[in-house]
Amino acid sequence: MPEQSIPDVRKSVTVAGTPEHCFTVFTERPADWWPPSHILVKKERAGLAFEPGVGGRYYEWDVDGTEIAWGRVLTWEPPYRLSMTWRIDGHWQSIPDDERASEIEVEFIAVDENTTRVELAHVKLHKHGEGAQGIFRALDGPSPGETLERFAKAL
Repeated sequence: MPEQSIPDVRKSVTVAGTPEHCFTVFTERPADWWPPSHILVKKERAGLAFEPGVGGRYYEWDVDGTEIAWGRVLTWEPPYRLSMTWRIDGHWQSIPDDERASEIEVEFIAVDENTTRVELAHVKLHKHGEGAQGIFRALDGPSPGETLERFAKAL
């Protein structure tokens, strides 16, 4: 699918907290904000984690210890920027590598000393192939969207 045929989906939310605090909550406490319906493991999810640094995984594991990676960290610039691959196919199923993975970009922008604007973008959605339009339609909608709404509450 041609890259330009699927626009990026960009959402944002302004929250009380510094970029440092927001980055820490996002990367160290994903279970506090991750939507419960966003799950790849087949059994009950037991946890979620980010491995810090470029090349690290962000992944979940189930009660039996089976792990599935949601993707790999592409950019790790605390406390301001994080990007990663998003390893799902056009039917919301896990894929094993980044060949067909789109990307997620997250920025933490200081508004003032106690307020941060969090911007989350799904980019390169065309990489999902046949189901890319359906993924775009599911993601596209008013800000902040479920993920950032849950993130704001976790702070």
